[in-house]
Parts: sequence; C-alpha cells; structure tokens
Amino acid sequence: MKKCGLLGEKLSHSYSPYIHGMLGKYEYVLFEKSREDVEEFIKQGDFDGINVTIPYKKVAFALCDEVSDEAKRLGNVNTVVRRKDGSLFGTNTDYYGFCYTVKRSGVSVFGKKAIVLGSGGASSTVCAVLRELGAKEVTVISRNGEDNYENLEKHYDAEIIVNATPVGMYPKTDSSLIELERFGKCVGVFDVIYNPAKTKLLLDAERLGIAHENGLAMLVAQAKASAEYFAGEKIEDSEIERMLKKLSADMKNIILVGMPGSGKSTIGKLIAEESKRRFVDIDEYIARKAGISIPQIFEKSGEEGFRRLETQALREVCRESSLVIATGGGCVTREENYPALHQNGTIIWIKRELSDLAKEGRPLSQGNLNEMYERRKPMYEWFCDFEVTNEGNASDVARKCLDIIK
Repeated sequence: MKKCGLLGEKLSHSYSPYIHGMLGKYEYVLFEKSREDVEEFIKQGDFDGINVTIPYKKVAFALCDEVSDEAKRLGNVNTVVRRKDGSLFGTNTDYYGFCYTVKRSGVSVFGKKAIVLGSGGASSTVCAVLRELGAKEVTVISRNGEDNYENLEKHYDAEIIVNATPVGMYPKTDSSLIELERFGKCVGVFDVIYNPAKTKLLLDAERLGIAHENGLAMLVAQAKASAEYFAGEKIEDSEIERMLKKLSADMKNIILVGMPGSGKSTIGKLIAEESKRRFVDIDEYIARKAGISIPQIFEKSGEEGFRRLETQALREVCRESSLVIATGGGCVTREENYPALHQNGTIIWIKRELSDLAKEGRPLSQGNLNEMYERRKPMYEWFCDFEVTNEGNASDVARKCLDIIK
C-alpha cells in the first residue's frame, strides 16, 4: 500500500487523516517536521505522496523537479508526488478546493468587487480563483500594505469578502478583522477556516442575511483532488459531498437545551456513549471551576452572578468540536449565549411536560414553572435547530437526536 500523509510544523488538530481515510486507497499519516528537518524530509523522506501545509508550501515548491501550471501561478504547492524515478512533482489542489467552494455556494463573483483579508499563502490561492471566476476587482487587505485595516473604508463597497487569515480560528473564536455591517453591498462571505464551523465573521453574515460558506468544502475538495494524484485514478465529485456531509456532522457539537429537569444530562450521556463523543454538563463544569455547588453559587452571587459564570463556561466549552453538551435550563435567557452555542453546534430543544420535570437541587425550579416556561419558550424556539419531545424514555429520545444529526 502506498504511504502518503500531511507535512507541516504543528498538526495535532488536523482532520486530513480522517478525510483521506474515507477515500481509502493508501496509508495516510502525519509528518510533523521542524524547519531544520523539512528540506531533507521532502528530498529523502519515506513517502509516495504528501500534502503540505503552512509554513512549508513555498519550500516544497522550490524542491520539486516539476510543478503544475496552477502551482507556477501561485508560487507554492500543497501536494507532492514522488514518481517511480524518484523525482518530485508538485501541484496545488487548494486552487481546486476554493473554486469548488465558491461554485458550491451559489454566489456569483463575476463582475463584482472582492476584498481578501490576509496576504499569506491562502490569499494568493483565493485571489487567483476570484480572478479566474471573473471578479471585476480583487484587493488584498493586509496589516502593513497599501490597503490595510486602517483605511478599510475605501472598500466598504466590496460585494465579496474572503477571510484568508487564521483570525477567528479555534481556540480564539470570538475574533473578526472587520465590522461586516459597514459593507452595505456585500452579497457573499467566505472563510477558509473550518473550525469552528461558523467564525464570528460567518455568524455576522448569517445575522445580516448574507450568503456565506466556511472552509470545510475547500478542505474536502482539495483532499479529493490530492487523492487522485496519490491513488493515480479519477474520483467522482459526488465523493466530496458524501465526505462533507459526514465530516460536518461528526465535527459539530450536539447541544441540548430545555427546561431544568427535562432530562438533558441523562439523554446527553446516552448520545455521547452511542456516538463515541465526550459529554460535558455545563452546570457540572461551572461547579467544578467555582469549587462550590450550583445552589451555593446562587446563594453567594445570585442568578446574575451565576449567569455570568454560565456565559463564560459556554464560550470555553462550545468552541471545541465533536462534543455532546447539556446546557442549563436558563442559558437561553442571555442573547449573547447564542453565538457561542451556534458557532460549532446543532442545538436540540428537549421538550417535556412541566409536571414531569425534576426539581430537586434546582433553585429556580422551586417557583412558578408555568410562568418560567412561558417566558423562556420563545427563547428556546429561537435558539434551537430541532425539537424533540421527552415522554419518559431517555433511550428513545437519544436515538431521535442521533437520527437528526445523521
């Protein structure tokens, strides 16, 4: 079996082995190399084919014996194949990946003004694709260039915006380089980041009703194109959508909201066990960090103090991927919690008859539950992507939630 893999400096969070494992034609491993060792590895390493990620794309380009036309235009490679005679051929499948993403989104860039945030390797690929697809004007925004973040007002008429920087990537998911509201003509936003599924930039686009796409399709499409070089055979484009659907579902958190005592924790543990995910109970997480129980937090700091701790906990936990998360019943009462839950998760509202709700150990459940429910109902409806009713059989509810995700 051929030996292929991913070459980079820091690769612990890479999804490439998972994606190439679905293609199933070769062994695929991670080659984490220092800058001192990378040149020798590319020349003499034990591999038949490699993908190359930052910061080694230009190094690989210089070491290839032959490169494709796409790679020549971009000045870097992300795919290298060792031929039978030992020579190295390099190409750039990121170009195909971003082109596929734009076409998949349904957003036409033809005749439109585009700005690209960032001037690194991903930026050159994005700019080349936008020009190829007929963008009227493509401007790179960098920190120190002629067009920068201090004079961004010159480009508030941009119709297409692409983030080609790491800003907004896990774990710093609250960051964005621009205020999207200022771009009144914008009709399409793209982000090369895929973790989280929705960066702050994409959440802003969603809120403003602007078409948007993250970097996951680009990642999968470029992997498919690389796999054709590694395996030496054509792979149908339909494989991209198959892998994209599975990867998107596997990466997203499953987040349960609902009234206190509706069974979120019990159901969440069953979902986590079945789907082989890690389970996090937000109330337990808060209590562990605070060093005291939830009732004690309420007694010491009141509901407002607890809500502040809850918001911080949601921001910390929900930026991760592939978790099952049971939230506190009142997390929906703070609007600022919505982006934290939504950026990387599918939110399911667990509904249950009020008379069946567990009350023990829940400070706020000792009052008027009907009044609490009527106040929170529109918030649950707004936060959730799906609703599932708990009629007492937690296993049935867990299965319904898993069916939704699948």
